[in-house]
Amino acid sequence: MKILHAEQTDPWLNLAVEQYLLDTVLPDQVILYIWQNKNTVVIGRNQNAWRECATELLEQEGGKLARRLSGGGAVFHDLGNLNFTFVTGKALYDLNKQYTVLLDAVKALGIPAEMTGRNDLVADGRKFSGNAFCHRKNGSYHHGTLLVDVDMDKLSRYLRVSTEKMQAKGVKSVRSRVVNLNEFVPSLTIPMMIQSLRESFELHYGKVQETEVGFNGLPKEEIESLFQQYSSWEWLYGEAPAFDIKINDKFDWGEIQLHFELKDGLIHRALVYSDAMDEKFILALRDCFKEKRLRTSDLIFHIKEQFRDPVYEHQISDIVNMLENRDL
Repeated sequence: MKILHAEQTDPWLNLAVEQYLLDTVLPDQVILYIWQNKNTVVIGRNQNAWRECATELLEQEGGKLARRLSGGGAVFHDLGNLNFTFVTGKALYDLNKQYTVLLDAVKALGIPAEMTGRNDLVADGRKFSGNAFCHRKNGSYHHGTLLVDVDMDKLSRYLRVSTEKMQAKGVKSVRSRVVNLNEFVPSLTIPMMIQSLRESFELHYGKVQETEVGFNGLPKEEIESLFQQYSSWEWLYGEAPAFDIKINDKFDWGEIQLHFELKDGLIHRALVYSDAMDEKFILALRDCFKEKRLRTSDLIFHIKEQFRDPVYEHQISDIVNMLENRDL
């Protein structure tokens, strides 16, 4: 068991290190990576940056936009928030155990905490932790936030949450559905939260054999290469062509937006934006549309051909219904 505690607060560097850990984790290894970002909005792998974040305002006020490897929605990070990542070998990934570590760490501080929805931890019905996941051939990670003393004014100004999502949550604003843990324990600090998280991690995984502070033990060239990726315009914003057709809807597994650019009667370019947790599903969905005829029956055929695995039956049914209810 190992704990890596970041000293830097640059989101692009911290995400680069996170991916390096995922790419190199050993089959029998469990790593708890603890990190913080300064004044940052982090969007999911398949989200539209401009739709999810007031990017110009964020940058004017010295903040940074970051895009992570995992799916899910946009979140705001500042130094009142603590980020965690469980990085494990494939066989040791245990989501229930990882959630238990988090819940027990918060409960140990005297705060009532429980899991709700698809990926949220809440106290008194309000969210203090959003979680997301990424799976690769040899390893997996589960990461998220712990809101301790976040600037809720900045969170509200930087995040753009759709009306549909707010209505689905039964709330009027993003601010009304989140809570800082220091509302329950006013004396709570980030170091106290880190200590409680460490103790809970050792309770469930055993004594930590190695604790590293900072990134001096990591290969600089590999981290620098990943940093260049995470800080690039292409990764952060991607393509933004003038689309001819836009289709969007919200389902219980997430929001989805299809953007098609047409040429000579075919879909010349397609982008798929979503806060769905399964980032690979969304990336594969995009391939169903390129150079295909803009005909509902054709698109549905290609989607069903691409996703024959029954695990996707629910999502595919929703998308098919969405297309059938649109006049293409």
